[in-house]
Amino acid sequence: MRRIGTLQQPASEPLANSLSKRNLDVFRRLVETYLIKGNPVGSRTLSREMSGSLSPSTIRNVMQDLEFLGVLQSPHVSAGRIPTDVGLRLFVDELLEFGEISEDDREILESVRSDPNESLGLLMDRIGSVLSSLTHSASIVLIPKQDAAVKHVEFISLAPDRALVVLVTTDGNVENRIFSPPAGQTPADMQAAANFVNSISRGRTISELLELMKEELDLRRMELDRLTSELITRGLAVWDGEGNLSGRLVVRGRSKLLDEKERQIDIEMVQRLFDDLERKQDIIDFLHLVQEGTGVRIFIGSENKLFSLSGSTLVAAPYIDSDNSIIGAVGVIGPTRLNYGRIVPIVDYTAHVAGRVVSQRNR
Repeated sequence: MRRIGTLQQPASEPLANSLSKRNLDVFRRLVETYLIKGNPVGSRTLSREMSGSLSPSTIRNVMQDLEFLGVLQSPHVSAGRIPTDVGLRLFVDELLEFGEISEDDREILESVRSDPNESLGLLMDRIGSVLSSLTHSASIVLIPKQDAAVKHVEFISLAPDRALVVLVTTDGNVENRIFSPPAGQTPADMQAAANFVNSISRGRTISELLELMKEELDLRRMELDRLTSELITRGLAVWDGEGNLSGRLVVRGRSKLLDEKERQIDIEMVQRLFDDLERKQDIIDFLHLVQEGTGVRIFIGSENKLFSLSGSTLVAAPYIDSDNSIIGAVGVIGPTRLNYGRIVPIVDYTAHVAGRVVSQRNR
């Protein structure tokens, strides 16, 4: 499988080299137990897990050393320990072996087929739903930028100093942007602006419409009053410079974060994550970092500022088209206690499937 990238070169390798084999064995077993059970792991539990090869007192001493190094922490007064974000990074980078995706998971992802009559948005929505179902986590899919033909444009007043321009494309995409309208605009001005844009937009992409609009406003200046003309200029300017529609984000499986089968759920942390997931533009901006490299990238807890308050992990990978150009990204968001060994190969293969189905549609 493809390599696993990181946002920056981790310091886990020197840290791993500084630990004895015994300490690494204890650390590995503690993290594996924590990822399965979700509870702080005590020395007696570890001693039993390791078939009594080390006594509880010896394991306690090792755990204290690991806590001093910053890879373990004690969330309560109890003797149990859990890995820190640094510890999870050490575990993922140096101790965890990533295998291949299971045959069952592969078949489920391969069942996603591209229907030529289906919009790209619906197709990627299905891929996101499958990814969420397989990983029991929230999934995110950044849909490739598309320059589809414009179907309808509408201007809506929100306040004296704020308005919304709504752009609907023929592939079913709806883009909403807020802009500052000229002072004194009225509902009649909004309708006149929409009528004018719609009269020349049919069949043209947003890039073509932006180019044509500049010419049309100059040629037909006498037909439009000042406010209508300025409304059009300001309303469409929010797309100028993009070249095409910005990538869209599909988030699926939020309810997986509240799975009743989980033994412990930090409601406050999950609510923070829900709030983070609502800031889709921030997530899109963050996923552009994923697109700067290749392979799966893992951002654990405080390693990414976007989800740091919710203590979450993002596992994401870019996907490519038939020209080997990176066009989007897929990923999974969940608690830091993810089953990394299983989820990373699934995200990796989902990126492969997404790139292939998009390329098939564009042939």
